Amino acid sequence: MPQSVVEEAESLVKRYFEVLAGFPPEVVAVAVLWTAAKATGAPRPLEDFLKCSKADESRVRKAAWRLKEVMKLGGKPSIEDYVKTLAARVNLPAAVVKAAVEILKRNRRVLFGKNPWVSAAAALWLASFKKLGLLKALAEAAGTTPTSIRNAANRMRI
Repeated sequence: MPQSVVEEAESLVKRYFEVLAGFPPEVVAVAVLWTAAKATGAPRPLEDFLKCSKADESRVRKAAWRLKEVMKLGGKPSIEDYVKTLAARVNLPAAVVKAAVEILKRNRRVLFGKNPWVSAAAALWLASFKKLGLLKALAEAAGTTPTSIRNAANRMRI
């Protein structure tokens, strides 16, 4: 590894430690190195990093995805940021956004550790009184399936 990749990985761990705190150390190490390699312009396949580690590939991908999301949004995003972004993508009014945020606040324990895009889409769908056409639009905007949103909505209490 070039020294610039190692320095970038060290910087990422220091900056985003809270985001990665729930993952095992070997998963964090591989995810951060893989992300740092991409960020410094020296991308390598994940398999190259996994050869040197006993980390689970799916967990590494999840940690790297979470790290990339936080980096893209410029800090640790709140669930409200996800709701506002999705609402803007599908042109929902402010009243629906406010209701969705309230639903999410009441269901924080149920949603802990879940994909924030799916949770935000489910709350927006519930706040809009389960409009079927909106479900498909929210799924597309969140990059997931309508079934995922429906399942997340079923876990929430209105």
